[in-house]
Amino acid sequence: MAGGKHRNDFYGKTIPEEDATPAIPAATVVLLKDNDEGPEVLMLHRTSKVHFGGMWVFPGGRIDPEDHPKDGDINVAARNAAARETMEEANITLQPEEFVWFAHWTPPAIRQVRYATWFFATSIEEHEAISVDGHEIQDHAWIKPATALQRHANGEIDLVAPTWVTLHNLSLYDNSADILAKLHANPHRVYETHLATTSDGVSVAMWAGDAGYADTNPEAQGARHRLLMPEDGFIFENTVIDY
Repeated sequence: MAGGKHRNDFYGKTIPEEDATPAIPAATVVLLKDNDEGPEVLMLHRTSKVHFGGMWVFPGGRIDPEDHPKDGDINVAARNAAARETMEEANITLQPEEFVWFAHWTPPAIRQVRYATWFFATSIEEHEAISVDGHEIQDHAWIKPATALQRHANGEIDLVAPTWVTLHNLSLYDNSADILAKLHANPHRVYETHLATTSDGVSVAMWAGDAGYADTNPEAQGARHRLLMPEDGFIFENTVIDY
């Protein structure tokens, strides 16, 4: 494993900002459909003019005031935001009450602008017409999770860590129904990222269950739940979570 910084290591540094602002609530939804070779996900290619410019992402964005129901339920607001953003970015109408909530990601306080993001999943009919907005999104693709990971490894597409980990876990399944059943059966996963650098200079993101998580010590021996980000490609290590 080579050291150095991966081109998609957008965490950058590992020391939190003392005056970092709270993370902005956001939501995204993984759209799934099947073909003869297995499940595919909808990926959107962001333009260079917006946050996470150039990244391939799932549809989504920040939670706006109009997304909140009268009772203030933030989970409902997150569902509404994911559905609204999908319509704005890809012209797809979704039913947010049908979403499966499977994860919540919070990045470390190392940037002034960061997003605490609800991750949902749902299936979609193949005949849905997709048209991107041309402002935030410049292209789209239905792609097998394993293919997306291989294209990332080849340097053909760019992915942030939460997207990469999600694709990795989706790639373990043979069809959309199995994915959704597993996500529904599991409790939603909470990823509050701790960052560190290994002794050989590799950036590592760690999550609950990893032996080094509590003390942010990447050299701690024991259980693994982490993403290594060496220059030559991401590596996911997990011995604690049933994905």
